[in-house]
Amino acid sequence: MKNLKCIGIALLLLCLFNCNNEDLSVEEESLQKKENTNDFQRAGLKPIGEGVMMQAFYWDVPGGGNWWNTLDTKMADWSNAGIDAVWLPPVSKAQNGPFSMGYDPFDYFDFGEYNQMGSTETRFGSRTELTNMIKTAHDNGLSVIADIVINHNSGGDSESNAYTGGNTWTDFNPLSGNFNRSSTDFHANNIHSNDTGAFGGFPDLCHHQTYVQDWLWKNPNSVAKYYRDVIGFDGWRFDYVKGFEPWVVKDWKNEVGGFSVGEYWDSNVSTLDWWTGAAEVSAFDFACYYKMKDAFMGNDLAALNDNMLWKQNASKAVTFVANHDTDEIINNKILAYAYILTHEGYPTIFYRDYEEWLNKERLNNLIWIHNNLASGTTTILHADTDEYIAKRNGSGGNGLVVYINNSNSWQERWIETNWSNTVIKDFTGHSGWEPTTQSGKWVKIQAPPKSYSVWSVK
Repeated sequence: MKNLKCIGIALLLLCLFNCNNEDLSVEEESLQKKENTNDFQRAGLKPIGEGVMMQAFYWDVPGGGNWWNTLDTKMADWSNAGIDAVWLPPVSKAQNGPFSMGYDPFDYFDFGEYNQMGSTETRFGSRTELTNMIKTAHDNGLSVIADIVINHNSGGDSESNAYTGGNTWTDFNPLSGNFNRSSTDFHANNIHSNDTGAFGGFPDLCHHQTYVQDWLWKNPNSVAKYYRDVIGFDGWRFDYVKGFEPWVVKDWKNEVGGFSVGEYWDSNVSTLDWWTGAAEVSAFDFACYYKMKDAFMGNDLAALNDNMLWKQNASKAVTFVANHDTDEIINNKILAYAYILTHEGYPTIFYRDYEEWLNKERLNNLIWIHNNLASGTTTILHADTDEYIAKRNGSGGNGLVVYINNSNSWQERWIETNWSNTVIKDFTGHSGWEPTTQSGKWVKIQAPPKSYSVWSVK
């Protein structure tokens, strides 16, 4: 009997051990599946894309290694204003060391801790300052977007190159000891002579090399996984994606997840739509940018009738008025922000526009309007040289009507809304009218000169 009891206990323990192992395997499988989707998001953060993205830098921000500390002080205010994600410049050590904006990457694993390329810190600060700033962003519910430059590298030593018959600057031995590179990892090499595009004469990475894929996104200690798991990044902005095939971005996103947007600098809507489909991520809406330039710099709001990525595929369109590379919409810039912050797509605000150049109170008001009123599909009600009116039809809410007036005098216009016998008001405060819509949903609204109004249910 004693032996039978011992056998029973042993069987019970064996069952418990196997059951626990099965539960662990299920949990590990679940985590692995989570890791291999684009649904990755840390607990406690605002969903990316429901608010507004802040581009948290501009070209040649102040040097001296204090930028991360500067941004650290902004996170609470940005979150309170309705920002949901912060896009940082490239964070790793580049060839120009303390002077570089990061777009000439040398050591992907040096965040300001190794004395190489002329400095220990990057232009923006130290690794500790970077991770502290990211923690502050997370504490305020903000996701942090990494600027990923994987088309080209810079700063390698000269070496004999069997594929070119001469010497090339392709010998990379970073002090971090991670992702050493040689001529085989660049074009030309044993696989092919080139991919879709090189940039600025820099050594052009070959993403078809398994070694390059492993270090960039596949291995447990890859750039992508280190940035996500150790540094704390939540998403990716891919630089110069014209320089390599869209499957590179797709594979990266499928491996590590996170919100992803590519810089495909092209005004052709069909091309942008093709790329977002092939890469399975978002793209900056350059078609919208150039049409806004025509509208607000060319003083012809009828240009806003033309096609844009957000009109073709709003879920993949990241709209913007300015960025670190291009800032051509100077006149009537606040009108351009009124446009993107009331229309479909995921809008981005440029740091200098928000912090230095434009009226922050007006931008905060537009952010609030975007986050609280701008839902549903878009219907353009009127567009001519000086006036543009559109309505958002609401999705679980009332929607809105935006009236942009580029003329030098107040304008009024009768429009058909989605509301019958309803009091509406201008949520910008630019107009004091509070009209009641007719039973047939028509109402007269107004907008001040060189300005805008945004109407919704009172």
